[in-house]
Amino acid sequence: MRNTGRLLTDAHVATMVAGDAPYGLIENAALAMQDGRIVWVGHGDAIPDAYRDFEAIPLEGRLVTPGLIDCHTHIIHGGDRAVEFEMRLNGASYEEVARAGGGIVSTVTATREADEAALLASALPRVDALLAEGVTVLEVKSGYGLDTETELRMLRAARAIADARPLRIVTSFLGAHAVPADFAGRADAYIDDICIPALRAAHSQRLVDAVDGFCEGIAFQPEQIARVFDVAKELSLPVKLHAEQLSNLGGAKLAARYGALSADHIEYLDEEGVAAMAEAGTVAVILPGAFYTLRETQRPPIDALRTHGVPMALASDCNPGSSPMTSLLLTMNMACTLFRMTPEEALRGVTIHAARALGLDDCGTLAAGQRADLAVWDVKHPAELAYRIGFNPLHSRIFGGTA
Repeated sequence: MRNTGRLLTDAHVATMVAGDAPYGLIENAALAMQDGRIVWVGHGDAIPDAYRDFEAIPLEGRLVTPGLIDCHTHIIHGGDRAVEFEMRLNGASYEEVARAGGGIVSTVTATREADEAALLASALPRVDALLAEGVTVLEVKSGYGLDTETELRMLRAARAIADARPLRIVTSFLGAHAVPADFAGRADAYIDDICIPALRAAHSQRLVDAVDGFCEGIAFQPEQIARVFDVAKELSLPVKLHAEQLSNLGGAKLAARYGALSADHIEYLDEEGVAAMAEAGTVAVILPGAFYTLRETQRPPIDALRTHGVPMALASDCNPGSSPMTSLLLTMNMACTLFRMTPEEALRGVTIHAARALGLDDCGTLAAGQRADLAVWDVKHPAELAYRIGFNPLHSRIFGGTA
């Protein structure tokens, strides 16, 4: 049935469209939606006649933003690592935790043991926490299976989220996440025998939207990631990369060479890597949750990213080990407090720049032709979204024009 149209009135609208006003803010604004799309946005005194008979929804001065976008999560996984968290706080070393069966090995074991229904069921409470903060687009990675069967199962569970909840899902194949125990010392063999065949299988089953990897001393070297990216290129899949989180192996430059959508973490990124990202148009995805949880001290080079004009996205990095966080609002506050990003940069990071990090051009801003994915907030100014800690001012969430 055709949507007759809805008109939001008496609102302040942060369009996030570049212009003279910070946040692209239009005060005393109105926004018209029809058939799941925005058809008009502008000043409330200038509503076109064509939209005046739409169903009017007065917002009583509330703020409207694009629906939030979490562009980097590992939200599908088995088990948790709360005991490991406690062990670390009681003084156990990483090696001791690993010997006790902790770390990524424990998550891989638990994920392999869970069927698709169990993976979906365990993920939905985490998904619901993000929806309750206005999230309308969620990226989900594989990477805790490290065998073909489980990687595909994770991706199927990720796709199933969109059937269970009103949410847009974007999947990333992360087979090059870690070397599993049965391939210890044989990373090249794992890439050839498991990772690349699993990628081809995921692509053939239409389960993957992008290809990711972890380029780090504890994971994979640039030349190993490049072999995976070569296959992604062959399959016409965009790439992204966990890069420069713990050291500088030149992962961001590698990602830029492949025209990557994003390079993520990047705490140890140098000026040369920043320049390469700028030239390639690669988005920097900043992940303060992992920085906080791991008690890191090396901050991402925010000033250099600004100087070179590299767009900065923000994401929760929701995962069971280094960032067990399901709050984009807290992510925004952390980015401002820990990294001195501005509130406007933070909001752009979870809207327009997060969309770009996923290769999406139909969301992340409020403009005619964009999807009608919106968040309505009980605040007057956009800076309030990054200002408060542990407070959720969401009034309502609109997905495809429907609340």
